Amino acid sequence: MNIYDIVFYLFAAITLVSAFFVVTTRNIVYSAFNLLFTFFGVAGLYVLLGADFVAVVQIMVYVGGILILILFGVMLTNKITNVQIKTGTLQVIPAVIGVLLLAGVLIFKVFLGTEWKSVKTDIPVKTTAFALGKLLITDYVLIFELLGILLLVVLIGAATIARREK
Repeated sequence: MNIYDIVFYLFAAITLVSAFFVVTTRNIVYSAFNLLFTFFGVAGLYVLLGADFVAVVQIMVYVGGILILILFGVMLTNKITNVQIKTGTLQVIPAVIGVLLLAGVLIFKVFLGTEWKSVKTDIPVKTTAFALGKLLITDYVLIFELLGILLLVVLIGAATIARREK
């Protein structure tokens, strides 16, 4: 087991444990904070896969935008911080079936599945940010500029709606 495997298992454990607490925590503020660690764990897995651009977008969009918006919305609303999340039905039977199927596949893979060998190569991992940037500036420059103009129009429209007198 090398350092890459250890880091992968660390990020996978962070992602799975924090996602479990997102689902099972009854306090919505704690659930939102656990969602932060889930997003960071997924971003770490993206980095290990060589998709550094997707990892940065994951952090900027989900952690920087959506999660902060959720936290501000939860924290600025006085009565919602004490709301206990509770569902009427737990759906125990489908959850048990899913866990048993996943456990069966993992047990087969680890103990019996010798034919599922991973292919390890010594090919260096190339980053995606340079290749994506080159494509956006050369082949897809028109679409890139049109999307920038569209986002500007949406921003101006949102500011107009927000400033409108009631």
